[in-house]
Amino acid sequence: MISVTDLCFSRADGDQVQTLFDGFSFEVDAQEQVALLGDSGSGKTTLLHLLAGLLSPDSGQISINDEIISAYNDKQLAHYRRKIGLIFQHYQLLDCLTVKQNILFQHQLNYPNQDAKEFDILIEQLGLTGKLNKLPHQLSGGEQQRVGIARALLNQPKLILADEPTGNLDQARSHQVVEMLTSLCKERQINLIMVTHSQQLTQYFDTVKVLANGQFNE
Repeated sequence: MISVTDLCFSRADGDQVQTLFDGFSFEVDAQEQVALLGDSGSGKTTLLHLLAGLLSPDSGQISINDEIISAYNDKQLAHYRRKIGLIFQHYQLLDCLTVKQNILFQHQLNYPNQDAKEFDILIEQLGLTGKLNKLPHQLSGGEQQRVGIARALLNQPKLILADEPTGNLDQARSHQVVEMLTSLCKERQINLIMVTHSQQLTQYFDTVKVLANGQFNE
């Protein structure tokens, strides 16, 4: 479960200070899948970064599965981030590594003595079995994003945060990727929050939230 209470966050904008959130509160139920819409600059990506512990709020509380991450120090936040999955618009794959190496890289850094039990299952479900020895530039955009999904799911997280993962894909591939992602998260009972600009893609989610003026308009 995700619980955000009285969140305040501001950032510098040239010589000005822009307040994105001022007393923002909301909850997301366990296993709920949320599509997050909003205009550019509304704070969608900033909110994901706050939930991921990549940014710290000015005040307020962020609780993820009973962990109050807004009170964590840097070491605690690093440990927390190992337990969640992040999916990016631009894939963030390492060009010099194969598909298999990209999927396993972070897991091997975090858990060098632990087998990745989900690996074989994920590559089969995501249709990557015949792609494991290819480099990222040899894959289509949709295939690269499937690699990103496999990497995010490998550590069996309870929360996935996805920032416009279909932003570089055409409509058909976007639907394919999102349908696959939501299905895998539902099967594994994972909370999913995905930023998107596509109203059409919201059909795959339990809940749609629209961020405007620092609040949700559902």
